[in-house]
Amino acid sequence: MVEIKDVWKSFDRGRIEVLKGVDLQVRRGETVALCGTSGCGKSTLLNVIAGLEDPDRGSVRTAGRTIGGERERVDLLRHDVGFVFQLHHLMPDLTLEENCLVPVIAAGGKRADALARLAELAEATGIAGQLKQRVRELSGGERQRGALVRSLMNEPSLLLGDEPTGALDEANRERVFAMLLDLVRAKGRTLVMATHDLELAMRCDRVIRMRDGRIISDAA
Repeated sequence: MVEIKDVWKSFDRGRIEVLKGVDLQVRRGETVALCGTSGCGKSTLLNVIAGLEDPDRGSVRTAGRTIGGERERVDLLRHDVGFVFQLHHLMPDLTLEENCLVPVIAAGGKRADALARLAELAEATGIAGQLKQRVRELSGGERQRGALVRSLMNEPSLLLGDEPTGALDEANRERVFAMLLDLVRAKGRTLVMATHDLELAMRCDRVIRMRDGRIISDAA
């Protein structure tokens, strides 16, 4: 599902090196946690996998695609990759339902199919009663569950999470993470997630530790 070879990434015209020769393979159906302190390269690695950042050098294949340009990047994000961020990035003045339908509309999907999919996911995550509410009226846990639902609307084969539970209190963090794992495993999806929480990370199939832009350990 993910194949990265000797990937380097820097910012500020090469003065800030963030990824330093990273090699990574993720098999279809795996759940993988990326761990390490802030600034170690976790988020940048996720962005490279998703095609949101281009590596300075090295090769990246995601969901069988080599990203060669903007068109391939857009297709990857619309059809193969779902992304859950630490801060939900939902549009506050739209309803939760409207937010969740945005990816489907962008990909040209059918509204009837999308509504059926949304009903299933909303029921599974416990937000069916909030779909008609505007995002600004929802609690933090409800917003993050909505973000999880939105990321799964186009049935991506790969789900990426950048501290997807980091902004939640302990009760909501456990609930959202359990839902995330259940939904991914029930559908045979692949998950790669950056997290500071080692307790959550240990519930994934693999834990990859990063330090100073490099992978320092990879354990099942």
